[in-house]
Amino acid sequence: MGVSINWLKKYVDIDWEAELLAHKLTMAGVAIEGIEKDGEDSILELDLTPNRGDCLGMINLAREVSALNGNEIRIPETSIKENGEDINDYLSIDIDSPELCPRYAARLIKNVKIESSPQWMQEALIRSGVRPINNIVDVTNYVMLESNQPLHAFDYDLLGAEKQIVVRTAMDGEKFTTLDEVERTLDDEMLMITDGERAIALAGVMGGLNTEINDNTVNILLESANFLAANIRKTSRKLGLRSDASVRFEKGADIDGVIYAVNRASSLIQDLTGAEVVSGICDAYPQPQKLRRIQVRPGRVNYLLGTDLSAAEIRKHLAQLKFNIEENEGGFLLDIPNYRPDIEIEADLIEEVARYYGYDNIPAALPCGDTSRGGLDTYQKFRNLLTNNMARTLNEVINYSFINPQFLDMLLLPEDSQIRKVVKVANPLSQEQGVMRTILLPGLLENISRNLARKNKNLAFFELGSVFCPRDEGLPEERLKLGAVVCGSSEENWLKKKMDMDFFFLKGILEKMLKELEIQDCRFQAGQNAPFHPGRTALLLCDGIEIGILGEIHPLVLQNFDIKERTCAFELDVESLFKLAGSKNMKKEIAKYPAVERDIAILLEEGISSAQALSVIEETETDLLQDIIVFDIYSGKQVPAGYKSIAFRLILQSRERTLTENDVNTVVQEILERLENKLGASLR
Repeated sequence: MGVSINWLKKYVDIDWEAELLAHKLTMAGVAIEGIEKDGEDSILELDLTPNRGDCLGMINLAREVSALNGNEIRIPETSIKENGEDINDYLSIDIDSPELCPRYAARLIKNVKIESSPQWMQEALIRSGVRPINNIVDVTNYVMLESNQPLHAFDYDLLGAEKQIVVRTAMDGEKFTTLDEVERTLDDEMLMITDGERAIALAGVMGGLNTEINDNTVNILLESANFLAANIRKTSRKLGLRSDASVRFEKGADIDGVIYAVNRASSLIQDLTGAEVVSGICDAYPQPQKLRRIQVRPGRVNYLLGTDLSAAEIRKHLAQLKFNIEENEGGFLLDIPNYRPDIEIEADLIEEVARYYGYDNIPAALPCGDTSRGGLDTYQKFRNLLTNNMARTLNEVINYSFINPQFLDMLLLPEDSQIRKVVKVANPLSQEQGVMRTILLPGLLENISRNLARKNKNLAFFELGSVFCPRDEGLPEERLKLGAVVCGSSEENWLKKKMDMDFFFLKGILEKMLKELEIQDCRFQAGQNAPFHPGRTALLLCDGIEIGILGEIHPLVLQNFDIKERTCAFELDVESLFKLAGSKNMKKEIAKYPAVERDIAILLEEGISSAQALSVIEETETDLLQDIIVFDIYSGKQVPAGYKSIAFRLILQSRERTLTENDVNTVVQEILERLENKLGASLR
């Protein structure tokens, strides 16, 4: 908005040059973006913060200048010669939504003559960026720029037969043509001005074409009202329609300035056209607003500003606002006029003290107090370690925590599965995000499905994300999970051959991660879980605690997700991993004595897993057995029907001496006996 300094001087004496005035206003928080010379006048370009919409009015801006230079402000007086008629004989006002329209006032002006406004008024409007139209419209714009109160003039004779104003919300889908000749579709949250029969204005935004002031207008109804800022802002945004009036109402207009503005405009119209002004104002004000009273404590002022101002100095700066001030035991009590809607709490008044004391006078000081060094805690470091470990082989994905509830059916989960107990979203953006996820797998399978549909093959993804489980009371339980999914084959190059990314590929990644985390006593045990293939699934047990699952996805689940490739996945509980990793720091001295390897092959029934055999071997009571490796599983011609051959490599070592043949044979014999007694195994 452009502000003419010559126009501003009508309200307050200014001895400063334009540059000095701009500097002082800027330092007081009313930013001036630039200065433009216009003959003997200078135009200040305002760059106001959103909370200082009051300074869009010349009188309020003059109040700022008055507070800075101490000169008295001059508010134009209104002098109206009323014709003795009663406006209530001509008009009635009914407000259906007083919460959206707290006040609506109007005056009736008869026998106007539509012509161009005087040159001085046109120049004032042009310098403020407003196009002159005719004397009536120009007066409403002039008074709006002067007082910050938007006005609107209706052709009174074009109103309905009842000659009434009804303020109501629009009907959903209602059509209305505004002054710019555009038909707009309204909804039931938009506020309308009607004549009881039809809409005549979009409240606070723009008038209607059907009651526009024209060359034949004789009698005008002059509106001055106050509307809820949030409602005008929402209406303006929905319709993509901003006007000078809506800008002011959006920022909060002065409800006590309604009457002054309509009287000021009526006075100017009468002076310019010699029109008659009907006696009285039709003023609907259902719930008059009281002034806000705010306490200012000198101690609080100095605490927030870092100053050492006396109570007298604080009072002097508050007095520059020209507000009513009372002293009490706690400091000062101020009545806040409604033309300053930005002042709501004590801190706002303390800001006023800072503005007039001078921001540049407030001493600079370094912050003091206890400081703490920033950094990641142990759990955060552990999460980063997991991410870095997985990222060496897999690509990280981030999926929504909200999922489609149909995914749970697509996973073939039984009805009593704990995974089906979900937290429902009260206001989901769509059905696709109706519940909070309790498992990472649906998102990962969607990632595979979408990529395969776009001809991307050989996929390997992982995700570190939270799942949410409902509680009987309070917020749901949030647990961090690590999930991974693979399908296709690994890349082939001159260093390595192509490898199918199957169950064993993913198991190898998992074992490597566990080794890096230094988690001991982990084993895989055959198990069953609905989304996974019943014969190709393993539970991960660490210290006897189940912390996750690994397996090939069930063919029917793959079909539900439109995946035609064999796919494997795992999902682990991160908190359990963290506890296991944090509880041990496995560091050993390098043994001085050599290790001895001994291979054995045993025959076992087909139904007995290698994990069971490993468990029996590990139970052997000896300190010499350091590691066990399964290096071959075979069933075929050389093995009896119903049996399989499993080959183990036993690694034995002592930290005290070199092992003898007898030491090794004793341990091996004990292992074979345990396998025979517990599993019916025999040496092949």
